[in-house]
Amino acid sequence: MDRDPYSDMAERFAQVSKRTTTWSGIPLRPSYISSDLLTLKEGEDFPPPGSFPYTRGIHPTMYRGKLWTQREVCGYGLPEDTNRRFRFLAEAGVTGLNVIVDVPTSFGIDPDHPKAEGEVGTAGANFTTVEDMEIIMKGVPLETVNMSLIIAAATSPVILAQYVAVAKRRGIDISRLRGTIQNDPIHTRYCGILLGVPLELGLKTNADIVEYCTGHMPHWYTMNVNLYDMREQGLTAAQEVAVGFSMAMMYIDNVLERGLSIDDFAPRIAFYCSGHIDFFEEICKLRAARKLWARIMRDRYGAKDPESQKFRFGVHTAGCSLVSHQPLNNIVRVAYEALAASLAGAQSIHCCSYDEPIALPTERAQKLAVRTQQVLAHETGVASVSDPLGGSFYVEWLTKALEEEIEREMGRIAEIGGMREAVRSGWLLQEIESALVERQRRIESGEEVVVGLNAFLDPEEETQTPLGVHRVHGPNCTDVQRRRLESIKSSRDTHAVRNSLQRLFLKARNGGWHVNLMPELIEAVDVRATLGEIMGTMRQAYGFEYDCFGMVQPPDIARFE
Repeated sequence: MDRDPYSDMAERFAQVSKRTTTWSGIPLRPSYISSDLLTLKEGEDFPPPGSFPYTRGIHPTMYRGKLWTQREVCGYGLPEDTNRRFRFLAEAGVTGLNVIVDVPTSFGIDPDHPKAEGEVGTAGANFTTVEDMEIIMKGVPLETVNMSLIIAAATSPVILAQYVAVAKRRGIDISRLRGTIQNDPIHTRYCGILLGVPLELGLKTNADIVEYCTGHMPHWYTMNVNLYDMREQGLTAAQEVAVGFSMAMMYIDNVLERGLSIDDFAPRIAFYCSGHIDFFEEICKLRAARKLWARIMRDRYGAKDPESQKFRFGVHTAGCSLVSHQPLNNIVRVAYEALAASLAGAQSIHCCSYDEPIALPTERAQKLAVRTQQVLAHETGVASVSDPLGGSFYVEWLTKALEEEIEREMGRIAEIGGMREAVRSGWLLQEIESALVERQRRIESGEEVVVGLNAFLDPEEETQTPLGVHRVHGPNCTDVQRRRLESIKSSRDTHAVRNSLQRLFLKARNGGWHVNLMPELIEAVDVRATLGEIMGTMRQAYGFEYDCFGMVQPPDIARFE
């Protein structure tokens, strides 16, 4: 017998909100009044937008001066596929381009490596040689487009070198290039790339990019510290910011050892934050982060330039909040998360596509994600006023509560010796694993309601993706890239490649950890050395195995001992 749909309607009619904490567990009262703000100070906690400590925004007029950059992450299949998706997104109206690399690229291995089988172009673009970068960027005006290279592993300087080499081949003055490279290698150790990122090598490659761009690419953001991926592992809102800030401080301390001053490079540091599902907690998290970062830069590092004190961040709506059950519900989740990001004053927003729990996004799903941002920016009125929620009793109280919680979490990291020790000792990995287990427990117990997953279920549900499902058509990407690699190796100037790799090896080995290798990397990619050859050479010079998996021996072209 079919279930009577009216049997529990009276009970549903009387339902109440059972949530008495934020998503991250901060206890909440039913309401907040002016007395809850008595501990806040007028100038310090209620500054006008554009004033230190920038709680209410880093610019006085915020989006009336410039809307946030509207992006969609792109990268899959062959380089030609990614290039076509770039054009599609540009036609849809994005205002900046993002490209994400595949797993072999993050590990620094070529398509002919045994571990690359089936992974080339599967979940990102493949960047084996400078030719791949040229194909991906074909038709893209590098001198005017704001480009984001989503590569965080120790391979980051090689990918940046490819981008710079392509720009130079076009005759573009690289000082004109605008964009961002993620360049947050240590966080990738917790996102599946552990073997590819030894701690000291990651710190070295991060500093090389910061130092080189500071001297040659003044409009380029030299690191985009990835709080988002750490949050996806299950961390709370406060832990997301505390871990991200501690990671950034580790990088900053390392760069300062190169002899740069804080105001030389701090204005070109950005952050990549999660826009999770708890609407008010996410807004207040980002307001609190602006306030804390300004104080860290001024009080800890002595930054005097106001541009150094500003917390610049992009928001990626939370992929982990999306579920494959009743996937159209994800459209609603993404819209709310993007709304929170805009109300929090993000400089850049990426909206997830509703079908991401099922596959890479289809073109139609990505266009819907772009339209979500455009409706938000141009129809809702949220961009008309800076910090429109500022002064709310609840928002100001929760901002302060999150500020204090973030400081407590940062204190815990400092007590164990800072982020380097948190990484070395395994402390951070334990925190991530505990957070993952706790979130799963809350979902399975029903303590955390996820519509369509553990509540409001559809019987005998069939996956509904009316805009289709992404599929890579055509030849196997790994096979095609292997054949291209063979062709490149047979046609390139082998003598020039060997000489460039030898110069890279000797400069790294003789110069130590603080010598900047970007000029040698740009030269190596320009003569068509591969990503695997370059990374293997660097690894050998610093005492690591040529291949991070220990499966491939250095070829004759990369033997210098």
